[in-house]
Amino acid sequence: MPSSTTTADLPMSSFYPDLTSSSRVYPEPSDLLRRLDHFDRLPDSLLLLVFNKIADVKALGRCCVVSRRFHSLVPQVDTVLVRVDCVISDDDSTSSSSSSSPSSSDKSRAPFSSLFRLVFGGIVKPLQALGQFLGPRRSSSSLAVVTADENAAETMEQAGVTHHSPTQVLKNFNEIRVLRIELPSGELGIDDGVLLKWRADFGSTLDNCVILGASSVIQPGPNHKPNDVVSGGGDGVCAANAEDNGSIPDSFYTNGGLKLRVVWTISSLIAASARHYLLQPIISEHKTLDSLVLTDADGQGVLYMNSDQLEELRVKPLSASSASKRTLVPALNMRLWYAPQLELPDGVVLKGATLVAIRPSEQSNQKKEVSDLSWVSTAFEESYGAAANMLVKRRTYCLEMNSF
Repeated sequence: MPSSTTTADLPMSSFYPDLTSSSRVYPEPSDLLRRLDHFDRLPDSLLLLVFNKIADVKALGRCCVVSRRFHSLVPQVDTVLVRVDCVISDDDSTSSSSSSSPSSSDKSRAPFSSLFRLVFGGIVKPLQALGQFLGPRRSSSSLAVVTADENAAETMEQAGVTHHSPTQVLKNFNEIRVLRIELPSGELGIDDGVLLKWRADFGSTLDNCVILGASSVIQPGPNHKPNDVVSGGGDGVCAANAEDNGSIPDSFYTNGGLKLRVVWTISSLIAASARHYLLQPIISEHKTLDSLVLTDADGQGVLYMNSDQLEELRVKPLSASSASKRTLVPALNMRLWYAPQLELPDGVVLKGATLVAIRPSEQSNQKKEVSDLSWVSTAFEESYGAAANMLVKRRTYCLEMNSF
């Protein structure tokens, strides 16, 4: 009797296709994953959010060379940070441009070529202070991002140098709303241990300025106790013997304390007005700007301009000083607060703490809310904001200053 074959005797492979044969119709999932570019699946709006978080103009320059899509999206970012490498005089920039070859000049005209060059370069000159405005030379100065020519194979001293101003670097950005520019250092040379910070708001001219200074800053020691009297480092006023009733002691006027505060005030105003002058071409080119901040890596000074102030400058051109390349400072009304010794909540002690609030005389006469000092007490952050808030509660001294 012949044996019959049942389905139970058949091998299991007879019921399934051979997935390992070369005749398969569908590729393996791993092949799909290899062929898929996940960035292509991201919408442009999400990529722009990433680019806005990056913000740094050098990093955005690197993003431009990744792909054509990135190259087309980077000009649409609305938040940009420009870190300036150094400050150069116009004489330096003129000689540099005259010595450059035609080929490099043609390159600079290509879209985003200035951004590309930032990828290859580094700082090749010492950082210079914007305080050149205050020097004896009358030649004007300008901000620049300094990079080495990417074609140079020599050492850093022999390599070609390309200067790009923030205006040049930003010219291909079409929709900037928030712009922050950071200088390599503060303009004002101050001694170690001395505190000097300022914040200025500008429209077409100065709107207001707040200056916080101290002749010395003493950090709390391991055995520090609140309200300890710290000696030395002040304006010659003995905090232990002086009655701290909010009044300025007589010695403040005779030992150079007042003169030093006047120098701080004038120097800060000149630095702020010089920064404002340099921003004019950027503001005129970028109509979409809503916020502009020009600060420095040291945190010494910050210049702010909001959307209303930016529009004011576009409509009403600034008045330039005849003495140097800076905005003319109008006649001012100033209020000054002083404390021989001021201990902050974190234990830091400011010796000879001084706060100066400045507004144009014309503006002060128009505004009736002279008692509103919120713009003064909130001008600084963290512990320095606490110092300003403590000082405005003391006795106020009024001063006036002519336009310069």
